[in-house]
Amino acid sequence: MINTLLTMVIQMKTVRTLLSLSMCAALAACGGSSSSSRDNSAGSGDGFATCSVADQNQRFFEYMQEDYFWNDSLPQTIEPEAYDDVYQLLEELRAPEDRYSYILTQDEYDALFVSAEYAGFGFSQQQISAERVKLRFVYQDSPAWDAGMRRADEIIAIDGVPVSQLLANGTYNDALGPAESGITRDITWRTPTGDEQSATITKDEVATNTVMGQTIWQLDGQSVGYFTLDAFINRTGNDLNQVFNELDANNIDRLVIDLRYNGGGLIRYANQLATQTAGTQVQGKTFIQYRFNDNNAAQNETVPFSLVDGIRQLDLDQVIVLTTGASCSSSELVINSLRPHVDVITIGETSCGKPVGQQPQELCDKVTFAINFETVNSEGQGQYYDGLSPDCPVNDAIVADWGEFADPLTGAARDFIVNGQCPVSTAAMEHVSTPAYKNAPIFTMKDKRATLQ
Repeated sequence: MINTLLTMVIQMKTVRTLLSLSMCAALAACGGSSSSSRDNSAGSGDGFATCSVADQNQRFFEYMQEDYFWNDSLPQTIEPEAYDDVYQLLEELRAPEDRYSYILTQDEYDALFVSAEYAGFGFSQQQISAERVKLRFVYQDSPAWDAGMRRADEIIAIDGVPVSQLLANGTYNDALGPAESGITRDITWRTPTGDEQSATITKDEVATNTVMGQTIWQLDGQSVGYFTLDAFINRTGNDLNQVFNELDANNIDRLVIDLRYNGGGLIRYANQLATQTAGTQVQGKTFIQYRFNDNNAAQNETVPFSLVDGIRQLDLDQVIVLTTGASCSSSELVINSLRPHVDVITIGETSCGKPVGQQPQELCDKVTFAINFETVNSEGQGQYYDGLSPDCPVNDAIVADWGEFADPLTGAARDFIVNGQCPVSTAAMEHVSTPAYKNAPIFTMKDKRATLQ
């Protein structure tokens, strides 16, 4: 694996990058030139003099012909300049299997991946019915966190206007205000225990911490570690070290990793998580194999398990992983790569189905994320486009905070540890099955950003 910092130039073709969410090199720190230092003219030596729509479209089409994983399925007769923009062109070129290629503006890229910060209250939300909105999670030390808001709290009013009314009028998002620091709202919410609370909360810059809800349970004479990992981004290596230090200090016997909303990210940190979990069970063995299209077969590569930035390892021969349809990409990679070597028990819902990844490429003031490669494990297993089915099917529901057994996935993990088998009943209250209200799986960081306030 090439340990190279992503510089975001169009010529780069050897950096191993991320599955789904992240835009940084797989074995390097997240980085790249800042917006002030990038040359957004057209790229030197590429034969294009401007960043006109026609030139961007032509450059992107040529790139897809050379590097797109499904390049052999591209239409042979197409006029790139006939499309209104590169976004429209991508939709025309997208292969039937491709739900994951996307394009960000430079500003979106910088906000989502370079700084890993955004202006907001600091919570992720989900509409669970025609009249109700609940919090999927709250970032630590954010304005919402400081006000006392937590996962599974239900927002019931904004500036005194009931959420049901705002949803009915189509003005809910407007009521929360723009993504700008200094925006203040009076928010009223209800906790899972029924307590009603209110606070005046002001939007500020929010740091997106990746480890949430860590705890240690004592179950059936065993010490069981639990933590939620929200993403694989640049800070994840340090976040993982902190949680594994605590797990090791408490001599845990079992481990539950909650990846239910983890849409993926840096492959290097998926490797770190897997290796810190299994340790000597996997050290020196194959973590993944990269496979590119025929034009780029020279880039195919086998990557071993590695601690990367990790220090502590647990040497566990079994791990329990909680999943939903929003568990994507690098999250699935952890499961698929560990399975040939240790016992991986998955509990929850079928994962999103993304066994492919992309190398980000700069295009004037944009960064494109077209699928470039697929990944398989040491036994050549991959291509799980329909997702990874759980060993214990359990419907997710936003009814309790991280690590609490009232949560259906966490409760099922407890039952499995205590009884050695999946729970008899996996029905979850408030499970959202109506398509109008069930959020689509989060396939990209841009999609995930839409849930954040």
